[in-house]
Amino acid sequence: MLLTNPFSEIATSIPPVFMQAFVIIMILSVIISTLLDMAHKKNAKYFFINLKKSKEAAKRKVSTSKKTSIIVKTVASDIMTTSELGVGQRRVAHLLGMYGSIMFWITSFIMIFFYSSPSIITPDFLPILWHLGALMTCLGGYWFWLFLRVDVSAEGHSWSRIIRADLFVLSLVTASTFALIWSYLQYSGLGILSSLFLILFVLSNIILFGGVYWSKFAHMFYKPGAALQKNLSEEDGSRDWLPEPSSKPKKFGLGIKRESARHY
Repeated sequence: MLLTNPFSEIATSIPPVFMQAFVIIMILSVIISTLLDMAHKKNAKYFFINLKKSKEAAKRKVSTSKKTSIIVKTVASDIMTTSELGVGQRRVAHLLGMYGSIMFWITSFIMIFFYSSPSIITPDFLPILWHLGALMTCLGGYWFWLFLRVDVSAEGHSWSRIIRADLFVLSLVTASTFALIWSYLQYSGLGILSSLFLILFVLSNIILFGGVYWSKFAHMFYKPGAALQKNLSEEDGSRDWLPEPSSKPKKFGLGIKRESARHY
């Protein structure tokens, strides 16, 4: 199963051009929904205004080489390794979900656009990475959903409580789950069940990519910009109009020793 390209297997019943058209529609949905979200929340306007104010409030000039260094450090630390989450389960789960999803999406795109025809042999590493990406997404996503969500781990709500903010993570993990089940059933020759989970896989992707306007999907595009602006403002001294860090030792009282920090 791990060496089988599931998209080439269904190419006899679903022409590759239909699969490719679906991927293009999903990409356009993300772009359009993100632009609509930016227009509604005025994120871009806020960032540009804040950037202009930060330049006016800057206490020192940052050289081009220093800016380049900050950009590289931000990408390597804040974005690629999510260092702001610290060391712990939350960071590991986030990295599993993030890199698993990226691997899953990229290999899906490659296999659909270049290897979906039954006459073309798919390199073995692509289906392996596709299945591995889906497994990583499921592991990170379910780990977060069941144990690490703030309203579950810190506020005592049930893991089954669903609100609109959960649309992204739920559609993400269900899409990966249905993909794995569909791949297994198709490999096992169970046609009817395979078709059912293929439909569920398609529907979950429509909710994931088509629901960007209502989910936290667009947050992935805002976060790198916010992290970069924060690091640059710290370097030029504007610090987003926040005071300088105190030089005095941190004192939180004895209560912090009695209970782990779980109330966010």
